[in-house]
Amino acid sequence: MARRAARKRDVIERMDEVVDDFSKRVKFLNEPITVGRAKTFVRQHRLNTRQRNSVLKLRVATNCPIWDVKLGIIEACAEEIIADNKHGGGKAHWQILEELGGFIGMDIKNDIRKTEPLPSTRLCWLAWEALMSNRHWLEGLVANTCAERTNMPGYGTGAIRKKGWFGVERERWQKLFKLGEDQLDFFELHTEADIEHSNLGWHNVARYAKEYGMEDQVVEACRVNLIVWENYLNGIAAEGDRIKR
Repeated sequence: MARRAARKRDVIERMDEVVDDFSKRVKFLNEPITVGRAKTFVRQHRLNTRQRNSVLKLRVATNCPIWDVKLGIIEACAEEIIADNKHGGGKAHWQILEELGGFIGMDIKNDIRKTEPLPSTRLCWLAWEALMSNRHWLEGLVANTCAERTNMPGYGTGAIRKKGWFGVERERWQKLFKLGEDQLDFFELHTEADIEHSNLGWHNVARYAKEYGMEDQVVEACRVNLIVWENYLNGIAAEGDRIKR
């Protein structure tokens, strides 16, 4: 049992190292937020939340033979795209993101809802489709949860390490747009929900990676998926900077 527990921690530590490197290197997390980047994030991340949780993550659930894990994936997806009664007051996460866009001066109907995915976003969807639809379900589960880890304290440097990515974004958006506490629910709910969702995935990955002899595969899946996330965020940053210019 001692060896098994030690090995489980080793898998988690290795994945944590990959997430830590991601949190330190990605420009979007570490560079100042701008109005253009913030608005582009609202437009693209609303689309991305709906796509990942209505299509891509459910393919992982379909491939998963472990009933409790399957239901956990479906429940997390339902919170994102249907209603989050636990953290979001009965609203879907993409709806709360729409509201955030309204708070920063965006037209929800004629701007946010009419947005098309950027070419970079489309490319990332294709990459995630390959990583989540045609791989072992355990590798797909890593794809479901690895980016959510960045919202937990302990990764990256400085304020991000202390508060998590969305903890920092909450403060940055509040300062940039002069938002009140009740207008920042998107970042608050994602900090809480992502800890829950990510812990579910992280510990199940560690548990079953040992059982299936897939420790190296899940660590590599984490690394590759975060490369896709980096490109997704880089695309948002580039578009936000283009709008500003």
